[in-house]
Amino acid sequence: MAHYSRISQIVIDAPPESHDAETAFWSGAIGRDLPVFQRFPDFSGTKLTPDGLGLLVQRLGDGAARVHLDIHATDVEAEVARLEALGARRVRPSGPWWIMQDPAGLLFCVVPDDDLDDTNAQRWE
Repeated sequence: MAHYSRISQIVIDAPPESHDAETAFWSGAIGRDLPVFQRFPDFSGTKLTPDGLGLLVQRLGDGAARVHLDIHATDVEAEVARLEALGARRVRPSGPWWIMQDPAGLLFCVVPDDDLDDTNAQRWE
């Protein structure tokens, strides 16, 4: 079944003790406020480009600071299967999305997004 996907977010993962400083730094670095998301209070962010590429700062429950990408997809399972065929592996589900690893072991997420179409994403058959 056809689906759409694209890289939609650059996510900076910050441990609790450095989250506020990290958010302030990136807000100053890009010259924009990074408001807290009402539905997801551990995330602060903004859109960077007119086509919707965003920057998020995420408060981690544990783990070291890192950066990861979010791939948004209209069909998460189809996108996860497509990426597995390219060498990625599933790490664990997290709510409606999947945390995955690329072949080098770097984490990324596949997140549901019903707002993708031919005008803003790649179509996969």
